[in-house]
Amino acid sequence: MSTAVVLMAYGSPERLADVPAYYADIRGGRPIAPEHLEDLVERYRRLGIEESSPLNAITEQTRSALEAELGLAVFTGMKHWTPRIADAAEGALATGAEEVVGLVLAPHYSAMSIEGYREQLEAAIAGRAELRFVESWHLEPGFVALLADRVRDTQGHVIFTAHSLPARILDAGDPYRDQLLETSTEIASSAGVRDFSFSFQSESPTGEPWLGPDILDHLEALHARGVSDVLVCPVGFVSDHLEIRWDLDVEAREKAAELGMRLVRIEMPNDDPAFVRTLAGIVRRTLSVPSPA
Repeated sequence: MSTAVVLMAYGSPERLADVPAYYADIRGGRPIAPEHLEDLVERYRRLGIEESSPLNAITEQTRSALEAELGLAVFTGMKHWTPRIADAAEGALATGAEEVVGLVLAPHYSAMSIEGYREQLEAAIAGRAELRFVESWHLEPGFVALLADRVRDTQGHVIFTAHSLPARILDAGDPYRDQLLETSTEIASSAGVRDFSFSFQSESPTGEPWLGPDILDHLEALHARGVSDVLVCPVGFVSDHLEIRWDLDVEAREKAAELGMRLVRIEMPNDDPAFVRTLAGIVRRTLSVPSPA
């Protein structure tokens, strides 16, 4: 049976002029407060993204490396930018693929995030091929080992982080927070790290409670405990993008400096060969599992 892979990511505007359209796509027709749009534009401007973005290039490098590792056609599909998930699905089907593996570059499942990718991919394939969708890979041994190597032997307090989501997901029994804590604990155990904690980041201004603690508040709490040296390990992210380069490299680092703390973060997996091999292993294992009847 011929196979192709759709590798999915959130997406990022290619240039500064694209930010309004990108934000509108994220909002899905909901009203946009002008000050929120201005803030997002300013963040991209301060990161030096004017006419081209290195953020989408990282995804393309990962896609290309995964394609070479697997020997299968791999297509990138973005949830909120181009190329769209639907475009990637059409590319996969155009190869004659009878089965399509859907893999999101986000290890942890939440109905608010991963399920949206699945819905878009299912709609695009529309029964023209068999879909094998990977819901989560938060305890994937290669992923855990990769991040464990990045925090092993640190002398600082390790903070594991992930993108926050509205707290109401807990009422629905969503496994997102539990999976994040499982990943963090497994990495710490593998690396022999005992001094660690977890916090969320990147909360959106929606006017409702979000999962916490937020990393900026968490840094204050750690400072009050006498912690002066921290290593941030984002377990909910696998590449450098806005939430890494702004929320951590700018905001969290500025907060730490204000408190007199030293803050560094790990190098993100991006297209690291070990990470690409891990993704390839997930795809191969998915293909070896019979589809539900």
